[in-house]
Amino acid sequence: MKKIRSANTEPERILRKAISFSGYRYRLNSKKLPGKPDLVFNKYKLVVFVDGEFWHGFQWKKKKPRIKSNRDYWIMKIEGNIQRDKINNKKLKKLGYNVLRFWEHQIKNNLELTVSKIIAHLEKEHFI
Repeated sequence: MKKIRSANTEPERILRKAISFSGYRYRLNSKKLPGKPDLVFNKYKLVVFVDGEFWHGFQWKKKKPRIKSNRDYWIMKIEGNIQRDKINNKKLKKLGYNVLRFWEHQIKNNLELTVSKIIAHLEKEHFI
């Protein structure tokens, strides 16, 4: 558990490198915003989160019954994370930010599509 990172994970680093290569600048893990988004594009009012499948409940209804060890703790923890993500999304939208969330596997399996979604959103905001 000690080696599990909450920031600067491999998928985050891969995504950051691809976005930087595209010429866009961003802030990392802004403590001023709810949820400390992984990438913040202040100029475009866009935040991006890279969510880990286990911690943020990817396919939670399917995976929840499979948890065997320390079941009560993990269910409470993951469901709390899911709820907190929803609350943070609402807070960020109230502040005028658009929120994009990607699962780690989306970045690992199809980086180009993930980057193109972010860039399309940035360019859309730029021309408004």
